[in-house]
Amino acid sequence: MTALLSLLETAKPFLTHPLMLLAGFVAASFLMIWRLHAVEGKGFEGTLLGTLIMPYCSGFANLVFVFVIMRSGGNGGLVIENSLVNNVTNLTLILGLTALCFAAAAPQAAKKKSKSQVDLYRLYRLDMLLTLVALFLFTGALWALAKDGELGFYDGLVLIGLFLFWQILHVFEVLKNNVRKNQAIHWSIVFDLLLIGVAAYLIYLSVDYLVNWISTAHNPWFSMDNLGWLSGFIMVVPNAFLALYYARAGRHDIVVSSQVGDGHICIPMCVGLAALAQPIAVPGFFQWGAWIILGAGALHFLSIAIWGRLPRIVGALLLGGYGVFLYKGLGA
Repeated sequence: MTALLSLLETAKPFLTHPLMLLAGFVAASFLMIWRLHAVEGKGFEGTLLGTLIMPYCSGFANLVFVFVIMRSGGNGGLVIENSLVNNVTNLTLILGLTALCFAAAAPQAAKKKSKSQVDLYRLYRLDMLLTLVALFLFTGALWALAKDGELGFYDGLVLIGLFLFWQILHVFEVLKNNVRKNQAIHWSIVFDLLLIGVAAYLIYLSVDYLVNWISTAHNPWFSMDNLGWLSGFIMVVPNAFLALYYARAGRHDIVVSSQVGDGHICIPMCVGLAALAQPIAVPGFFQWGAWIILGAGALHFLSIAIWGRLPRIVGALLLGGYGVFLYKGLGA
């Protein structure tokens, strides 16, 4: 035991190097995604998987970020920056790129498909639209609560209450879906959840060490002033691979619902938790971020309602919106 502890102490500088921490963060995120793929056939399917399960895994790092910042008595404005960067990047850059690269892989209301397949696709389409309606509700509520320039304890309660109500609706949807199909959640999901728990702990360690490293780094770019932006960029990496994987597989319903659902973790859940801990002064570029999120959501909603997918021209518009966000946010 003594030799093992000595070995770990010797290897600590290597294991806590920023590049190793980033590699560990990405590896742990992929461990989560791998087991999520197995969960789909065990009682959670399609858009429900993307809305109820995946966001907690792809967005777990954001929840850890809130805990680390609040534990150290940090600035809650960093949480809003992290959440805005995460949401805007998911809705514009990631979904825009998947639309440009894999628009042909999106499900079509094809005549060759059987009636059951077409009906299933229509259900997925309605679920995607409902998920986007929740996006408007959550972002609109945050925008209204932040009009006075500050988010307080009771604002946080409202945001968290909205999120929990949304999740409870989906829990009952899973139960109703299993009753309709006369199936139960498979017992082996316990092992998947254990592996996901291990991955969650590794993500916590990597995020904690990265925040500590950035807070002590003497670098104009890697500093506490830019922590919200840096963490937001890093935490969308697993989402990007998740979107590319399911876009290539032609599961456009999971691509959209997982990215939008990950945004639900950030807004309202992460911002609400931070507001419970301490009052948050709203950053100056918040208005632009909220407008871009709502505008991107409107593009997604209209595209899915009309075509059932995101065409390439919409993907190009979304990338343009991301450019505007970077210009307004980084130039602020």
